[in-house]
Amino acid sequence: MSLRALAIACLLIAATALGYVALQMVRPPPPPVVAEAAPPPPPPPPVRTRLLVASRALPAGTLLKDEDFTVREVPPEDVPEGALASSDETRAEMRGALLRRYLDPGATVTRADFLRPRDRGFLAAVLRPGMRAISIGVDATTGAAGLIWPGDQVDVILTQELGNSDAPLARRVVSETILTDVRVIAVDQQITQGPGSSEAPAGRLARTVSLEVTPEQAEKVAVARTLGRVDITVRAMDQAPEDALARATTSVFSSDVSPALARSGTSPGSRVRVIQGSDSQEVSFR
Repeated sequence: MSLRALAIACLLIAATALGYVALQMVRPPPPPVVAEAAPPPPPPPPVRTRLLVASRALPAGTLLKDEDFTVREVPPEDVPEGALASSDETRAEMRGALLRRYLDPGATVTRADFLRPRDRGFLAAVLRPGMRAISIGVDATTGAAGLIWPGDQVDVILTQELGNSDAPLARRVVSETILTDVRVIAVDQQITQGPGSSEAPAGRLARTVSLEVTPEQAEKVAVARTLGRVDITVRAMDQAPEDALARATTSVFSSDVSPALARSGTSPGSRVRVIQGSDSQEVSFR
C-alpha cells in the first residue's frame, strides 16, 4: 500500500470517528426511568371510645343488672364528663348497684348515677319509705338453686307440720304463701359487696336472701322462721299481683297433694272432737 492510500484511509477513519462523536452530541439523551410510586397507606381508623349506656328506660331505684346496659362508641372528644368506659370490671362493679336517677334509653351512665352495694348507706337507700329489710336463710332448694338476684320479685312460702297429735294424718302438713310480690334487695354479703370481687368464691350458692317488706310482713317472716321451712319462689315478670293474692289465701294440706292421705282421712277410725258449752267429747266414725 502506497503512502497516499494509507493517508486516505487514516483520514476516512478519523472522519468516521468524528462523525460518530458529533452524532452522539446532537442526539438527545434518553428519558430517565421513573420508578412507580407506591400508593399511600390508608389512614388509620378514627379512635373511638366504648361507653356504657342504658339499654332501656331505667327508673330511679332500679337494682342494676347486665341486661340494663349496652355499648355505644363515640369519638374521644364527645365523651361526657364522668362517663364509664365499657369493661368487665365496670360491669361487675355496677351489677346490683342502686340507680339514683331516671335514665332514658341510650343515656350515658356516669359514676354519680348509681350507689354501689358496698357504699355506705346502700341498704337504707334501697329501701322505699316505710319499708324494712329482713333476711331469710336459704339453701340450694329453698333459694331457687341460687338463681335469685337483687331486684327480683318473689313470693315466700311457709311449710309446717302441725304438732297436734289429734289432727288427722291428712291434715298434719300444710303449706301457705305468706308473702307475695316482695322485692329482693340483697343476696348474701359477697353479692351485696358486688359480684366479681375476689372475696366471692366462684360457684358458691347463696345462704341468705334479704327482702324489702312492710313492718307487718317482717313480723310474719320472723314467726314463719320458727314455725317451719321457708321457701322462696321467683315470680314471672308479667304476673298480675291480684292472681298471686287470690292464690295466697288458700292453704295446701297433705291430703291435697297425696290422694292416699286424702283417702286415709275418711277411713274407719277417724275421730272428731265435739264441743258443747263446757263439755268436750270425741266421736269416732267406724
